[in-house]
Amino acid sequence: MADQFGDGFMQGPIDDSGMLSLSGSIEHVIYSNDENGYAICDLGTDSNDLITITGTLPYIGEGDVVTVYGRWVHNPKYGRQFKVERAEKQLPADKAAILRYLSSGAIKGIGPQTAQRIVDEFGEETFDVIEHHPDWLAEIKGITRSRAAEISTEFKNKAGIRSAMMFFREYFGAALTVRIYKKWGGSAVDIAKKNPYRLCEEIEGIGFERADRMAAQLGLERESDDRLESGVCYLLASNAQQNGHVCLPRKKLVTSAAALLETTEARIEEIVSNLLRADKIRTVNFQNTQYLYDIRSYEQEKYIARKLLLLDKICPVTDTANIGAFIEKEERESGMQYAYLQRQAIIDALENGVMLLTGGPGTGKTTVVRALLHIFDSMGLRIALCAPTGRAAKRLSESTSHEAKTIHRLLEYSGEESGGLRFHRDETNLLEEEVLIIDEASMVDNSLMSALLHAIKPGAHVVIIGDSDQLPSVGAGNVLRDLIESGRFATVCLTEIFRQAQKSLIITNAHAINRGEMPRIDIKDNDFFFLPRETDCDIAQTVAQLCQIRLPRTYGEMAVNGTQVIAPSRKGEVGTENLNVILQAALNPPSDEKREHKFREVVFREGDRVMQTRNNYDLEWERDDGKLGNGVFNGDVGVIERINTAAENMEIRFDDRHVVYEFNLLEELEMAYAITVHKSQGSEYPIVVLPLGSVPPMLLSRNLFYTAVTRAQSMVILVGRERIMAQMVANNRQSMRYTGLVQWLKESE
Repeated sequence: MADQFGDGFMQGPIDDSGMLSLSGSIEHVIYSNDENGYAICDLGTDSNDLITITGTLPYIGEGDVVTVYGRWVHNPKYGRQFKVERAEKQLPADKAAILRYLSSGAIKGIGPQTAQRIVDEFGEETFDVIEHHPDWLAEIKGITRSRAAEISTEFKNKAGIRSAMMFFREYFGAALTVRIYKKWGGSAVDIAKKNPYRLCEEIEGIGFERADRMAAQLGLERESDDRLESGVCYLLASNAQQNGHVCLPRKKLVTSAAALLETTEARIEEIVSNLLRADKIRTVNFQNTQYLYDIRSYEQEKYIARKLLLLDKICPVTDTANIGAFIEKEERESGMQYAYLQRQAIIDALENGVMLLTGGPGTGKTTVVRALLHIFDSMGLRIALCAPTGRAAKRLSESTSHEAKTIHRLLEYSGEESGGLRFHRDETNLLEEEVLIIDEASMVDNSLMSALLHAIKPGAHVVIIGDSDQLPSVGAGNVLRDLIESGRFATVCLTEIFRQAQKSLIITNAHAINRGEMPRIDIKDNDFFFLPRETDCDIAQTVAQLCQIRLPRTYGEMAVNGTQVIAPSRKGEVGTENLNVILQAALNPPSDEKREHKFREVVFREGDRVMQTRNNYDLEWERDDGKLGNGVFNGDVGVIERINTAAENMEIRFDDRHVVYEFNLLEELEMAYAITVHKSQGSEYPIVVLPLGSVPPMLLSRNLFYTAVTRAQSMVILVGRERIMAQMVANNRQSMRYTGLVQWLKESE
């Protein structure tokens, strides 16, 4: 039976999962990446065919005997290849195969001549001797006892990865298995069997639920200390952070953990006490309430408080008389007169090590930043502008005519073998700049703020800018609001809406919403419109008509490329999931000229707008100018330019970056014709369309409405029920976040 390419090659057997299988030995390793296990190899089969195989093949070497499972693909550049989904290594069995394997250099310390001597001496027992009787190798000419021990260790390591791949394939993919093996080496299988919960505690990308399923399959006791301790730590380190909490009240943690782990609160209290004694979690009393932290969050939050107070204390003070002269010179050169609060913000930024600047749209925050850039530059100080997202950094660059970077880029990020993130700028490799200006700070969580502060040298000025009335960060913490609430740093809140901004209903309505007042929706010739619709179905259809016909017909290119639908919720008829289906059908329908690929329930099509949903530090990109780099981040929006079904990948453009996604990475993407308000933070769009229909009560909040409206540059169109708008304006309830930053700062007085 010929394969799908019709060139006479056999498909090979098909296993229970429907994948094809090939067996043979590795003739040549074309490329291998020790970091993630990816390799490209030539496989020699029993029929003497030489086949190129690609995929996760950790520690593969020439001479390895393997069975690989996967499917045929066609690479446009290199032709037909076999894409490996799973691989099994076997050791050669006969003398000739053993000799060939050892002669290939697969085991460090054994070359062709030494291999020949070993096989001549031990024959088919060679591998048993190497593994269990390495001292016998010392009888071979040219092998010392120390070298024999090294050979045995190397062989056992090779055997260990084979064992790990076989064991973990029932639970995880090959990439995670490589990560596990890099962490624990040949002991990986034994460690996982003894305590699977160490996987979720020490391996990035493995959550408690997956470790718990593995433990259940291994028959481990559900009331064991290992399981319950891991569950409690998981709640603190992961589950709590998903809701923005940095710590949890002990009583709340105990109740939640008992429900999650299906045990009693008394048993959880016992476990919490054990963890505290072992210093695996920390406890702090704030205002007569005991809070529990995981170690990492505890250290990060304390460090943020300590470093900011240090920076504020030791920064050199600028002479007040000189400050006045600097400001007057800047006013003359810019031809503008600063308002009182703007002037105060400039003075505070120059006089203090740490200064906080907050305010809504149209209040002149950017004007202050421009002034500070000119003044600090005239003082001969080096300045870094940064923001938490790429879009926010780009907008900051455009508004100030000064290069701005994402915080990740400023800190020179890279991925780690564990799957985590490493910043090359830290306390051992400090940033050179004497001034750090951080914009959109409401989006910065504890983890990122801690990393940034680690890299700022003592004596630097830090200016933290944001809108404290917007939604807090997606990650754990509420940094900007906590810093303001602490009262420990110079803070200016800009409130005056300047004359040019007063002409915009977007800006005046945003401030009205923030004050708890209904926005003006009765003015027809401005930039803020309301289209009343009663049913969710009518709302969704009107949104689609606006994006497909009405806005492009009136506003042309700006509407075609600059309209963003922002919805409060993911679920429901007016949630992003349903709206994306409707908008895709309206804006990018199926066509014979557009290739598509279905992944789970989503059909990706060339021309679709898509969003990255998690940080991926390993994805490679190429800029239009030819520069190469790594990293695509949660919230980045791009367009699918090409889908290559044969090669099983798609090419996506993110602004000026070009990225190739393998199909197995599509779980990290979702449609972006409609996005949630949370995902829109840090971005601005020419036109924002906001559906106001059935929304979960927890999302009917003023700050969510305010955040959505302030994403628009030129136009806001509300579509839906006025009473939903009124509910959101009236509800000033802030989502509760358990943090200790305010207390740490106040206790340092």
